[in-house]
Amino acid sequence: MYERILVPTDDATEMERVFEHAIEIARPHGATVHVVSVVDERAFLTLDDDLVDDVADQLRTQGETAVQVAADRFKEADLEVETATLSGDPVDEIVRYANETGVDLVVMGTRRSNDNQAMLGSVSQPVTTRANSPVLIVDITSE
Repeated sequence: MYERILVPTDDATEMERVFEHAIEIARPHGATVHVVSVVDERAFLTLDDDLVDDVADQLRTQGETAVQVAADRFKEADLEVETATLSGDPVDEIVRYANETGVDLVVMGTRRSNDNQAMLGSVSQPVTTRANSPVLIVDITSE
């Protein structure tokens, strides 16, 4: 049933609970885990032009690091892993990647940072409504 599982990440240090859920689902099915990070280009909208390249490079490096940490975690669990660092709006890129690669499940975290996002989260909520596959959302703020 689950051959391809997508795990979006922006900070692997907070994502252990998400990784655990993805591993528990992927392992019995021998699924490939796709790990992606998205450099949010909306962060550049208010920057001075001379800062954009430096900030973009810094965000890309952070994303690549998060992807590598996650990939290592899944490899330690003896799972096949594919990785990508994307650029754009996180919701658009996660949904595009999920739909284009035909993932069977998206497993992602949420921080539930305010009342408007308390149920799902600012990225996870629209992903659930736009992705063609089911989405499992894991609260990374609780213990």
